[in-house]
Amino acid sequence: MILVTLGTQDKPFERLIKAVEEQIELKNIKDEVIVQAGCTKYETDKMKIIDYMPIKEFSSLLEKADFIITHAGVGSIIEGLKQGKKMIVVARKKEYGEHVNNHQEQILENFGSNGYIIPVYDTKKIEEALKKVEKFTPKEFKGNNNNFINMLENKINELLD
Repeated sequence: MILVTLGTQDKPFERLIKAVEEQIELKNIKDEVIVQAGCTKYETDKMKIIDYMPIKEFSSLLEKADFIITHAGVGSIIEGLKQGKKMIVVARKKEYGEHVNNHQEQILENFGSNGYIIPVYDTKKIEEALKKVEKFTPKEFKGNNNNFINMLENKINELLD
């Protein structure tokens, strides 16, 4: 099963769903596809689309998924990485009305260049990403919380001295 996550943005991301549906039609995706669509309204008989779902249901689907296709939201990426999932990631873009700016391209570049995800900069290239996903091994994700806590403690100590 493939889980497609579009996050919970208040703007649609139809471009990604259309690209996935095209890959199903081309038989490049043969598995069941479940989409967490958020506010993106899309009708198809090729995928199961759920607008919003409880976190337990989402976590269960994330765990069962063979791999994830997702928007370049940090929360979505980190949740997948914590479970060691292979992820194909596509940035929402301002010019398509998918976000207020193009910061997701920076997120895509950062996680992609560090080997955590398979970045897709153009939805016409999803087919190439699908060919890579089977052999792709994501870099193990290690959170940066300890560094942040140390920096915060040092700053507090500076202020108290």
